[in-house]
Amino acid sequence: MEKFELHILGCGSALPTMRHQATSQIVNIREKLFMIDCGEGTQVQLRRSRLKFSRLNHIFISHLHGDHCFGLIGLISTFGMLERTADLHIYSHPDLISLLQAQIAFFCKGMSYKVIFHPFNPKEQAVIYDDRSISVETIPLCHRMPTCGFLFREKPTLNHIRRDMIDFYRIPLWMINRIKEGEDFITDSGETIPNKWLTTPSDPPRTYAYCSDTAYYPRIIPQIHGADLLFHEATFVNADETRARQTQHSTARQAAQIAHDAEVKRLVIGHFSARYDDEKQLLKEAQEVFPATLLAQENLQINL
Repeated sequence: MEKFELHILGCGSALPTMRHQATSQIVNIREKLFMIDCGEGTQVQLRRSRLKFSRLNHIFISHLHGDHCFGLIGLISTFGMLERTADLHIYSHPDLISLLQAQIAFFCKGMSYKVIFHPFNPKEQAVIYDDRSISVETIPLCHRMPTCGFLFREKPTLNHIRRDMIDFYRIPLWMINRIKEGEDFITDSGETIPNKWLTTPSDPPRTYAYCSDTAYYPRIIPQIHGADLLFHEATFVNADETRARQTQHSTARQAAQIAHDAEVKRLVIGHFSARYDDEKQLLKEAQEVFPATLLAQENLQINL
């Protein structure tokens, strides 16, 4: 199975603490790195993750609250000092372009690479990135400012070759890819060998859904239904639901209810409020509704 990993770089909320870093994640798909959000201190966390800076070419920003984007200019500057040459692509609300371009012009003169912006409307569901391996689409969320999550969809891979059958029928190398794509094989004597004898089904494609920051918002359920992994913010415990409504965040129980109703395979909760010294109470509340729940923590790696 091809690599599909989630790396948590930071899982705190807006107020800095000694326990958690600001929000940021890396999705590693077949050694291509995709960053989601870039809070203050993200580049240090990226160093700690031991992931290769050079493989990060795409950054997705969910919204323009500082704890999700204050780390961008520092990361961009560091890439310049490392003499990066590959383009860096940033996907965000259009307002980030003017905000960040002014900082780049002032702090990052003479950079050896280009920063390319891809604006999108966070209120609309749309595919904003697509390649041979994955697509990334926006998940409109409900927050105090225009905000979206991101859905990473792995594309189906070709069937797996049965080496024993390939050798048995002496199938030439030039036919291998065609057989992977579903063709039968015709022997020199005219016998047709069915493709199902020569291959085994490919692994089912996987999906990862990122939903932070948002109030309880059941409208996202059809879009994220059946995801292999869901990250959903869980800023507050249920006793603080009034505060959650005021700030348009979610409780751990609400995050778990979304996971339950969407029939996802696993849930990881994060974006913890600084008011809690122990997130185990958040985990307990979520697991009462959705047992397959994990707590986010810095440097946590999850394999899909």
